[in-house]
Amino acid sequence: MMPLILSNPGEEVIIRKVGGNPDVKKHLEDLGFVVGGNVSVVSEIGGNLIVNVKDSRIAISREMAGKIMI
Repeated sequence: MMPLILSNPGEEVIIRKVGGNPDVKKHLEDLGFVVGGNVSVVSEIGGNLIVNVKDSRIAISREMAGKIMI
């Protein structure tokens, strides 16, 4: 397992674990970052990531991306 921030742009990967405190986990799961779900990094801008998850593009911070394990 490795954090989402180490994923190559355009590569579709499967979420293995969502970490963080319960509030952070709930927030990420509400955005669509669930175990077993597919996610791909579109680009990195200023350390933040633009990702495709559940047919949506979402911007998340580098810190949040570090809590999503692939």
